[in-house]
This record gives sequence, structure tokens and C-alpha cells, in this order.
Amino acid sequence: MAERRRMGYSVHREILDEGAVDEMAEKADSKTSLSEKVKKSMRCSGPRLKNCLLGTVPVVSWLPRYSIRENALGDLISGISVGIMQLPQGMAYALLAAVPPVFGLYSSFYPVLMYFIFGTSKHISIGTYAVMSVMIGGVIERLAPDSNFMIWDNVTNSSIIDVTSRDAERVRVAAAVTFISGLFQIVLGLVQFGFVVTYLSEPLVRGYTTGAAIHVIVSQLKYTFGISPVRHSGPFSLIYTVLEVCYLLPQTNIGTLVVSIVAIIGLILAKELNAYLSKKLPIPIPVELLGIVIATVVSWQVDLNGKYGVDVVGLIPSGLQPPALPAVSLFGQVIGDAFALAVVGYGIAISLGRIFALKYGYSVDSNQELIALGLSNSVGGFFQCFAISCSMSRTMVQESTGGKTQVAGALSAIVILFITLWIGALFEDLPKAVLAAIIFVNLHGMMKQFMDIPALWKSNKVDMVVWVVTFILTVLFNPDLGLAASIGFSMLTVIFRTQLPKYSLLGQVPDTDIYRPLEDYNQVRQVPGIVIFRSSATLYFANAEMYQDALAEKSGINITKILSAKKKLEAKRKRHEKKNAKKAKKAAKNNTVDQVKGEPEKEENDIAIIEIDAEHDPSLPRAIILDLSPVNFLDTVGVKTLRRIRNDYGETGIEVLLAGCQTGVVDNLQTGGFFNEIVTKSCLFYTVHDAVLRCQSSRKLSQDKEMTATHF
Repeated sequence: MAERRRMGYSVHREILDEGAVDEMAEKADSKTSLSEKVKKSMRCSGPRLKNCLLGTVPVVSWLPRYSIRENALGDLISGISVGIMQLPQGMAYALLAAVPPVFGLYSSFYPVLMYFIFGTSKHISIGTYAVMSVMIGGVIERLAPDSNFMIWDNVTNSSIIDVTSRDAERVRVAAAVTFISGLFQIVLGLVQFGFVVTYLSEPLVRGYTTGAAIHVIVSQLKYTFGISPVRHSGPFSLIYTVLEVCYLLPQTNIGTLVVSIVAIIGLILAKELNAYLSKKLPIPIPVELLGIVIATVVSWQVDLNGKYGVDVVGLIPSGLQPPALPAVSLFGQVIGDAFALAVVGYGIAISLGRIFALKYGYSVDSNQELIALGLSNSVGGFFQCFAISCSMSRTMVQESTGGKTQVAGALSAIVILFITLWIGALFEDLPKAVLAAIIFVNLHGMMKQFMDIPALWKSNKVDMVVWVVTFILTVLFNPDLGLAASIGFSMLTVIFRTQLPKYSLLGQVPDTDIYRPLEDYNQVRQVPGIVIFRSSATLYFANAEMYQDALAEKSGINITKILSAKKKLEAKRKRHEKKNAKKAKKAAKNNTVDQVKGEPEKEENDIAIIEIDAEHDPSLPRAIILDLSPVNFLDTVGVKTLRRIRNDYGETGIEVLLAGCQTGVVDNLQTGGFFNEIVTKSCLFYTVHDAVLRCQSSRKLSQDKEMTATHF
């Protein structure tokens, strides 16, 4: 391999400590107080008011500049395509949410219009989403189970479910939890809490959505087999549901099972054909729409419900529901679930929005996205909608069919409005098994996420553990509790990684000012008489003790043993001094006569003299340099640790210097009481190389003084 060409450079400057850098750069001492920051944030001006309005209502900013020639055709085709997809998915995901299918259409209309006005992402498709729907379904089944609506039927002399009352109550629960989740999102957006999504790492989100997909699949098994298991809620409910489904398998409705199998196979084949012809077709084939149209026609002609007992969608009222206030009495019971919905919905939407923003070169405002989703959900709560988020499959269709702005989403909402007003009633004979099949087939993308495990095993094992644990917790504890437990576990991994960082001794790359870990490089050499120590993590209370232990282990200096020996020697010296003083006093009394006669005092040969100020131990280094470049903050424990290290090693004659301190770390040292009249910023150096040169110059000066003393 040809040798790379290296360009050399030379820098001539003085050795710089932190004090010298502050003096040269003229560090500013003024800091903006909290009151000044509040006053500045409250000031109002014309330009600021305009920017605030444009930021809060983005449609006012981009719609007047909308280019019809460049964007209209693509947005029209994309809007129609996504609207057609919204129909089957909205109805199917309504089953997941345990509400009548028509409410899935409402949820595909009102929230989409709100996001068109307030959203900042140009490509994501807002609407019903499987994970959100199954979370809503869990809340509904807990607060409005079938057992609460059992009535006695005098005709059959048995208990039956009052479906009308049950569905009405379930819609009230869904609207209440959706409204509260929207309020959470609005409040979080107003207080600039958009950064909360940073706690949802990609492995966590993918593991969580995969676990939620398992809940989705299990929840739809009853429609696939035509059985009626009791839906459980709470931890381990999925396991109980699977066991109950297995117990009820002998009661499977054969007609429903046949419809499910045919629908699943047909949808899979059609989607594969769609993918094969994707480059030749201007727009994808609306597979789900064709599926529900064909299934509805067959069901109507064959009378699947009457002859074979296949459960169908049933009554779909035409028109829109009038707005109604959410049930305030339910707020206290759903507040925890609402917060989980707010975080999950926002995390999924902002993650996908950022992907497309990066791809097409525009920015997505995370806080405005929170407000947009919050308004979509809170306003939707007044119109009996359930919580929405962003769908990956619809977003891919919206982008691939030429959608370039939020207009595509608005057009898809108009398509849903048209269907709801005039066409919805035609799908009353649609088998629910077909909607379940649509859900199963649409989850294949989430099932592919299992391939993340071997990929993460090769790249980052900690991320793989986060993925697997998140998946297991979500499956076992349900999506709401699973999310909280997963975030807690993910944060614990961060804490553990800061508690167990990599500690290294650094050496110099020959003929450079570069320092690298000795164990990682063959040509790196330790600087004689100097120990350079670095930790890969910040220094704070959780790892302060380990930092000291690692320094002692890496440097080979048992500072505790040395200080203990020194203290023992000091104590021994004091005892001998005290003993000698007593002997001298006694001798003075006994020799008073001899002293008067003028006889010389006898030499005390039995008195031991202990010297503790001996020369520096050559086995110990002259200096220790702590490279603090990875440290981004110091708490009080961290400052005390550095002060203790400097004092302890200083007592043994080892000089301790700090290097590479960030400005915030220097401020932490200042406020933490690290500096005093003796310890100044002269022990802090701009780089490790500055500290090394300072040690070497001090050593050379000391050697020159010794040579001068010897000469005289």
C-alpha cells in the first residue's frame, strides 16, 4: 500500500495553563442572570410576534408560497392513494382500539386536517396506527369490559352483551384518553420539552414496536378464528389471552377461518406483485381497498354472516358525529395511559419525520410537532376519535407517489370525508376477519425488525440488550407499562456505562504532541517520570471512587499504603522526639554539677534520629497528569475527588496536574472550592502536551539546581 503523504506544520508558543489562556483570550466574567433571561423571553416586538405566529401556525408560512406547477400533481396523486389506504386501515385499526370501525374513519379525518395546519413535516402520513390502537384497546378493555354490559335475553334465556351501550361507553373512554394525551403533548410542546424523544433510542423504539406488534397479532386472533375469548388486561395479559385462545380453538368457526386464510394469502400475493411491478407502475395498486371491496361483495352475495356465522362490520352510520365534550369523570382513570400514548405517538412521528427531513433537506421543529400532534388528538377527542400517530406504510406510499407537502395529507382527509359521507354504508357486510388479515399483512415490516438482533450483536451488544429487554418487557407488561420499564432500563444502561468506563494510561506518539492509550498502540511510548491518566466518561458521584481506584491500579501506586507508612513514620518520629526530650531534661538535671565543673557533656549514642524528608523515591513518578477532556461536568463529589487526589499524591512528592478541561469543568472547579491561595489555575493546562512540557521543564530546572549546588 502506497505511503500516505503527510503534511507537516510547526507551532511555536509558550506553555499555556488555564490562567494564561484566560488572560490571552480575555475570558468574559459576565453571565446572564435568570431574571434577565426571563425578561428577554417576555419581550415582544413586531418581528418576534411575526416569527411566533409563523412558527405556531406553519401553514401560514408555506401555503402562500405553494408552487402549483411543481407540487400539485404529485400531492393530488399521493393524497388519493393515501386516502384509499386510510379506509381499510382506519376500519381495521378501530377493531384494535375496540371501537366500531366507523370511528377509525373519523380518526383518519379530523386529526389529519389539524396536522395539515400545525405540522412541520412534509412527508409523514398522520392517522391511525397499530401500536397506538392496541394501547387504546387495552385501556378500553380495562375500563369497559364486556362483563359490564351483560343483559338477560328472555328469548334465549341467557345473558348477552348490550353491544349498543358497550360501544357507546368505549367510544367515551377512547375520546377521553385521546383528549388527555393531546393535552399532554401540547403542554410538553409549550414548555419546549421536545428533547424527551432523545430518551427513546432507535433500538428501544424498534424493540418496543415489535413487542407491540405481538400484542396486535394476539388481539386479532379472535377475528381470525371466529371465537370470543375473554380479553385480559394488566401484566402478563398476553400470555393469559394466548392460553385462552388455545383453549377455545376447538370452537373455531370454519367459515371465518377460511375467509382469514384466503384473505391473508391473497393480500400477500397482491403485495408481492405490487412490489415486483413498483418500477413499472406510476402509483401502487391499492391492495387493501381491492381486498375489502371484493370481500364485501362476496360476503353480500353469499351471505357469509347469515349462512356461516362470519362476523361482519355491521351498521356504519353515514355522516359525521357532532362534537361532544370528553367525559371528565374518566380523566383520573386514564391519565397514566394518556401520558404513555403521548410519548409513544410523538416518538414514532418525530423519528420518521426526521428521516424524511434529512433526506429532502428541510428541518422539523420537534416542539412544534408536539403541539401539532397534541392539537390533532385533543381536537379529535371532541369528535370521538382515538389517538393517532404516523404510519410507516402510508408514509412510504405518500412519498413514493410524489407527495411533497402537507397538502397530500389534506387531500387524503377529503377522500376519507367523501367515503364517510356517501360510501361508508356499502361496507356493512365486510367480514371482520378481512380487516384482521389486513392488520396481519401490514405487520410484516415490524416482524422484519427481529433481524435487528444479529445486526446489533455485531455492532453494539448493549443496544442489542436494550432491544431484547424492551421487546420482552413490552410483551410481558403490555405496551404502557412496558414502555416505562424499557425507558428505565435504557437509562440504567447509560448509568452503568458511565460507572464502568474505560480507564487508560496515555503515551506519546513519537515526535508529535498526540497522546494515545498505551495498550491500544504499539508505537506509543510512556513519557519518563510522568503518568498520564484518562477516563472515557465524565466524573461524578457514581464513579468517583472507581476513578481513584483505577488511577491507583493503572499507575501502580498504592497511595493508601504509602500515606499509611508515612503516617506511621511520622508518629514514630514524634515518639522518639518526645523520648529524646525527656532524656535530655533528665540528663540536664543529673549533669548540673558536671556542667558547673565545666566537664563536657557526654554524647548520646543511644538516641535514634529518624529522617522523614528523604529524597524523592525513584520508583514513583515525578508527576501525574489527569486528562479531563472527556469530562463535560463535575459535581461536588467529583471536585472533592480531584482535590483529594491532588492532596494525597502531593504528600508523597508527586505533582498532580489537570489537562484538557472544558470551560464548564473549570467553572465547576471554581464553584466547588478546588482553588485556593496555594492551588491556582496554574495546575490546569490547555492540552496534555502543555502539561507534559511543564513537568519536563520543572524537572530540568530542578536538575540544574542540583548540579549548581554540587558544583559549589
